[in-house]
Amino acid sequence: MKPITFRKTRLATSLSLVLGVGTMLPAQAQDAVAAEPAKKSDKIEVIAVTGIRGSLIKAMDIKRSSDGVVDAISAEDIGKFPDTNLAESLQRIAGVSIDRVNGEGSKVSVRGFGPDFNLVTLNGRQMPVTTGSRSFDFANIASDSISGVQVHKTAYAANPTGGIGSTINVETLRPLNSPGMKAIANVAMVDDKSTETGSATPEFSGLYSNTFDDNKFGVMVSGSYQERESGNQQANVGTGWRSFLGKADDNYGAGTGEWGGVPQTGQVNRPGPADIYSVPQTTIYKFEEQQRVRTNGQLVLQYSPNDSIKATLDYTYMRNDVDTQYNDVSAWFTFAPSQNVWTDGPISSPLIYAENYATPADLSMGAGDFGVRNESGSLGLNLEWQPTDRLKVNFDAHQSDAEIKPNNIFGSNNTLSTAGFVRTYAATDFSGDLPALAVGGGNAVKPSDMRVTGSVFGNSTNRSEIDQYQVKASYDLEEAGSIDFGISLTDVDNHSKSVNVQRNDWGGVGKAGDFDDSWFPAGTIHDKFSANKGDFSAAPGKTYELLNRIFFWDFHAVRDRAEQLYTPAGYQGFGDCGTDFCPSTDYARDTDRYTLEESQAAYVQYNFASEFKGRPYDVHVGVRVESTDVSSTAAVAGYNGANWIADTEIALVASGQREYQNQQGDYDYVLPNLNFNIEVIDDVMVRAAYSETIGRPDYTSIQGGTILGTLANRAGGGGSAGNPNLLPLESENIDLSVEWYYSPTSYASVGYFRKDTSNFISNIVVDTTIAGIFNPADGKKYREALAAVGADAAAIRNWIFANYPNDPTVDVTGKKISGKSGEDNLMNFKINTPSNGDTSEAITGWELAVQHAFGESGFGVIGNYTIVDSGQTYDNFLLKDQPALIGLSDTANAIVFYENYGFQARIAYNWRDEFLNSRGQDTGANPKYTEAYSQIDVSVSYDLPQVEGLTIYLEGLNVTDEYVRVHGRAKEQVLSLVETGARYSIGARYSF
Repeated sequence: MKPITFRKTRLATSLSLVLGVGTMLPAQAQDAVAAEPAKKSDKIEVIAVTGIRGSLIKAMDIKRSSDGVVDAISAEDIGKFPDTNLAESLQRIAGVSIDRVNGEGSKVSVRGFGPDFNLVTLNGRQMPVTTGSRSFDFANIASDSISGVQVHKTAYAANPTGGIGSTINVETLRPLNSPGMKAIANVAMVDDKSTETGSATPEFSGLYSNTFDDNKFGVMVSGSYQERESGNQQANVGTGWRSFLGKADDNYGAGTGEWGGVPQTGQVNRPGPADIYSVPQTTIYKFEEQQRVRTNGQLVLQYSPNDSIKATLDYTYMRNDVDTQYNDVSAWFTFAPSQNVWTDGPISSPLIYAENYATPADLSMGAGDFGVRNESGSLGLNLEWQPTDRLKVNFDAHQSDAEIKPNNIFGSNNTLSTAGFVRTYAATDFSGDLPALAVGGGNAVKPSDMRVTGSVFGNSTNRSEIDQYQVKASYDLEEAGSIDFGISLTDVDNHSKSVNVQRNDWGGVGKAGDFDDSWFPAGTIHDKFSANKGDFSAAPGKTYELLNRIFFWDFHAVRDRAEQLYTPAGYQGFGDCGTDFCPSTDYARDTDRYTLEESQAAYVQYNFASEFKGRPYDVHVGVRVESTDVSSTAAVAGYNGANWIADTEIALVASGQREYQNQQGDYDYVLPNLNFNIEVIDDVMVRAAYSETIGRPDYTSIQGGTILGTLANRAGGGGSAGNPNLLPLESENIDLSVEWYYSPTSYASVGYFRKDTSNFISNIVVDTTIAGIFNPADGKKYREALAAVGADAAAIRNWIFANYPNDPTVDVTGKKISGKSGEDNLMNFKINTPSNGDTSEAITGWELAVQHAFGESGFGVIGNYTIVDSGQTYDNFLLKDQPALIGLSDTANAIVFYENYGFQARIAYNWRDEFLNSRGQDTGANPKYTEAYSQIDVSVSYDLPQVEGLTIYLEGLNVTDEYVRVHGRAKEQVLSLVETGARYSIGARYSF
């Protein structure tokens, strides 16, 4: 145990007293981190405690001494962050909620603003992302080398723009901040209860830090390696729900002519003319296995020859390899005449949706095996220089890149489909949390019924590069305050490419007997789910047989045999393997988009501290000026025809040519900010802040080029287009906060915030026939067949084959019908395009937080609750996109901890209320809501007294096995239900 220096302020003195009486917690004392260089006259001795209480004290000190509203999480010790996943830790902060991917924290929302509107920096630097959004994926970074995270909820002129909800700065360890030699080794085994096939997986991490030459030179190196085997069970309504006004009185081609509309007959409690009702596109059960390997490393070199100069050179490396395999079974509704049981309006949903088929339809079973690699590196240089006692200058530069790319010979995404054409009816009961699918003939399907159908093998890459240069300076005016000023230059290059090899044989190829029974081993479905499901008890006068049969067939074995059987002799496919049963790396065939975003910024901020009637206060007034230019170049695939290839599938025919587009955009902003803080009575801080901030559009939205979906349906096609000329979301922000630090380790706070947003970005759907493609399901032959046999798609196609065998657009053998000029109408495409709206929206909220340690007992509690409200909510009764904020929800956290005699225990409860997660489904402007979700995590550790520095621990996540459910306009309109299970880890940590 060594004495260190600490600046003697009111806060530092309080902290030193707490740490000095740390005998109430017999944690090991060690070097504390100096908050800033101290003058000799200000040196006092401080003894630091580690563990839960030490972490909470450090975080509370950051919150109390900040210039605005800030919450923080600090490491309990070097190399020991509270959670192995940073997002899991951040969700404990008031107003912070997280999105999970396969049960693991991924992205964060703050105060109702989604991940795209919260800027994440690493040591103050903007990091590249590869998802097309601006949100940083915390699953890519391990927590071993993290010293702390600050969530800035009010704006400062010096902070980069982009964080309307917050600016989150992740800080990594620096050797000169903790002089001397430190070394840590950690090993753990993880048991994920969600996997069906995997076993426990290892995690390793280590850190070495040391200083030399009288603490003038420091080096720190850290690394971690984590494997995770996980799985999930999903129930989905693929491509979403189609919504209509109740006046739609028949199927496509009759009444209002809306494909998917239900007839007036055969319905129970049919929606009325003034109601909105929705119908499902499909029901899918999917079983997924995933292997993830995460590798992180960091090297930091520091040199400080004297008190006025410090140089830091660092390199950070992150890699996340994710491999996925799945099997699924599904029944796609063709919108044949349906017999349904409906809920009451005005938003009406089917409790039971059922279709009968004149010709047996397909029961589809798909499989896939694909992998991706997320890889990023960041090289940075930071120079701190204090040429005089009054002037400080900081220069920071970094070059960072990130790339997501295929990591599997069969692509970054793929699916191979098989089907048995045995389905005489399909019905789904939506009355429970889990949709219950019944299929006529489904439980009797045999391996010999199965035929290979279509497939898609896709490769996609996205590379982002950031060059950023920042100069920050501070000039002390002594009694008159200080001035902060600086400039920054940031260039963000994004380059995305994709290519698909697609076989559109959805009607099936080959013949029975191509695969014997051994190729399709049978399994069951519902024993793998825990959620409650419907039982079709509300179905009038009909008994439905719940589907409980699936073939868990081997993707590789069936793919290999299908390639052998169904590749014509001499055929040269589009895949790299020479057939159509593998992906291509010839990105020049498909989509290639490049975007450059160049930003220049300058800021100045005046800081002043004094007293008012004996009470200390400080005020910070600043302005930041931003100028941004966007340029985008895109090359997209062209199409010149369409083939109706299956009941609900119309495939576009590629022209083999690419279309090129160039677009530009720019914007400038002047962004003022004001932060005022006053200690109105001892230990009670009052804060007030005003600022103007912007949230930049995500990178996908500002990419140029119109991309058409390769599969359309009888109602037409779809697609998407970017808009480089988008302007950012704008927000005027007000914050008020009261914080009471009533004991050295405890506080309570209440805060109010208001954000008036404008220039809202939403998707508009543009109907266009610009592709010039004729729709084979919208013309003379189709109308004749509709009149002859009704709306059943299979019957219509068969009628056309029988009555037009010699028409050059009708291929009876290949079972496809092509669009015909002069006879068929041009196909309509609904193109989703982001656009700035003219509406404004006020988001208001309250944040309540408490942290309390119960004297010397070792027990403590942490709790917070955030209430968020918006004046503009999504109206489920409107059949169009609306400027509603995604991710807005109330959140709550409760943590109980105990720390004494070398023993630590923590139980954490996290809750997030229902929120809108998307304003669109694949069917258009139809909403998605993630239902309220809660999770309980536990952790226990013990410092072995026999071996100094050795700690053993046990952690459990989602120990109550909660699942995530998403629905549409009503709760019955389930879109997905995902069960991921609990995850446990046991490990040992040794520090010396």
